[in-house]
Amino acid sequence: MLLKEHKDGHLENMEGGARSDIIEWNDDGTVKSMETGRPKIGCSVRVGSLTARSYCAQDWWMTTEVTEILEDTEDKVKFKTKNSTYIWVR
Repeated sequence: MLLKEHKDGHLENMEGGARSDIIEWNDDGTVKSMETGRPKIGCSVRVGSLTARSYCAQDWWMTTEVTEILEDTEDKVKFKTKNSTYIWVR
């Protein structure tokens, strides 16, 4: 599950599902590597469904690159990206 933490402190559920991809990018914007796992600095996080749930809505959410890990516990990682603060929950 991926939650977005807004500046006023409220949490917004961005997406949930079995998919949790960590994507590293080349300088030209193509995928350098992709693995399953926890958020890490320099990579985007994509969370969502492994299979399509619907044909009218997006079945995943992807962040911009992680810039800072704020908290890392067994069950969750709170991190900042270029644009937002998120909480990844196992």
